[in-house]
Amino acid sequence: LLSLGTGTTSEFDKTHTAEETAKWGALQWMLVIQQMTEAASSYMTDYYLSAVFQDLHSQNNYLRVQENALTGTTTKADDASEANMELLAQVGENLLKKPVSKDNPETYEEALKRFAKLLPDRKKLRANKASY
Repeated sequence: LLSLGTGTTSEFDKTHTAEETAKWGALQWMLVIQQMTEAASSYMTDYYLSAVFQDLHSQNNYLRVQENALTGTTTKADDASEANMELLAQVGENLLKKPVSKDNPETYEEALKRFAKLLPDRKKLRANKASY
């Protein structure tokens, strides 16, 4: 299973003072709550799927690809400007060089190449099973 995320920001690492939050209106609070809920849901889904694949001794068959530190215009889903597309392409290029996790030093590039090699084998296996 190859799980492709749309990326997250590091805004949750950012702290706010009581003075700042005291000035927030209902809309700001709703947006913060929505972002926290979406981030928690994404994280929990990834955690659950990772645990299931580990329990099945198939952890090499699951890969979540997502940049978790988007900043600036790269966080805006509606910015399709040429400059932002170039920034997003660079984010993707940089992500390929990062390790998959603290526990897995394999880079995303290496993991994706490994997945690409598995696909034809899996297709042949399914075709052989279907012919029975």
